[in-house]
Amino acid sequence: MSLELILFIVFGGIAAVSAVLTITRSNPIISALFLILNFAGLAGLYLLLNAQFIAVVQVIVYAGAIMVLFLFVIMLLKPEKEKLFSTHPQLKIFALIIAALVFVQIAYMIFLSHPDTANANVAASVKAGTVEQIGRELYTNYVLPFEAAGYLLLAATIGALVLAKKKFE
Repeated sequence: MSLELILFIVFGGIAAVSAVLTITRSNPIISALFLILNFAGLAGLYLLLNAQFIAVVQVIVYAGAIMVLFLFVIMLLKPEKEKLFSTHPQLKIFALIIAALVFVQIAYMIFLSHPDTANANVAASVKAGTVEQIGRELYTNYVLPFEAAGYLLLAATIGALVLAKKKFE
């Protein structure tokens, strides 16, 4: 067994087990913590695919910023008062049917499909996910949309500050 295969099994196992634990826990805080573990496992899988930038963004943006937002909303809503499946038992049956269909599709893709064995563009795909290649594309071919997005975010930030300042006065 190669190191790459061992790491794939470890990171894939972490991602799969933490995904199941995320949706099966009754405590939403514990579910959110398993979701962070899932994001870390996915970041490891992205590193194995030579997509370093996506792996770093996965950890910083999703496991950092988005999970803080999720935890804030969870604490704000007090989900212990919400009982979705106890009031609608048919919704639980529908969710189980959808989960079984998704499981059958994934099993079909893993065991019965035959992926294309031609690896003509392997070298190009290895370079595609690096920070250097993404930066080169952003600052050469896509500099105008990149700057436009920056100005749009700046305008949105200034607008949010102006609206917040009016409420404080």
